[in-house]
Amino acid sequence: MRLSSLAAAAALAVVSLSTSLSGQRPDNQIDARSMQLLEQARGLKAAGNLDGATDMLETAVAVDPRNRSAFVLLAEVADARGLPGKAIRLYREALLLDPNDTRALRGQGEALVQRGAVARAKDNLVKIKTLCKSECADASALAAQIAKGPPATVTTAQVDSKTPPTP
Repeated sequence: MRLSSLAAAAALAVVSLSTSLSGQRPDNQIDARSMQLLEQARGLKAAGNLDGATDMLETAVAVDPRNRSAFVLLAEVADARGLPGKAIRLYREALLLDPNDTRALRGQGEALVQRGAVARAKDNLVKIKTLCKSECADASALAAQIAKGPPATVTTAQVDSKTPPTP
């Protein structure tokens, strides 16, 4: 009696395991709905509708969290809005899916320069140069951004020192 219940449990486990494995998609196949939303978001971004593009891209990522291109475009939109910290996080998400994505490495490096993390941006430049083997556009763009340096920020103390005192 014990042997038959163990055999039945083992058979049930094998059947459930094989069923769950056959229902999964391969890692390189992104959901078509997610890709369609990505294309719509590209059009919205090109038209200057950053809010609409963000909404479409967030939906695309929700439909298929493996859509690396959606993460990269979402990061570019965040960067266009002047949110380099958010862009860095979104580029990191894309790089978790593919650490060799030179577009994501360049974008993250440019956002890092905006935040003043030039040393980390140089690390990204080294990775891009290693991946490209020869000169490529992503390496050139990031090198130019690093050479330009972080943007100058105006602090309250600097503004106050330039303003003449009122009598």
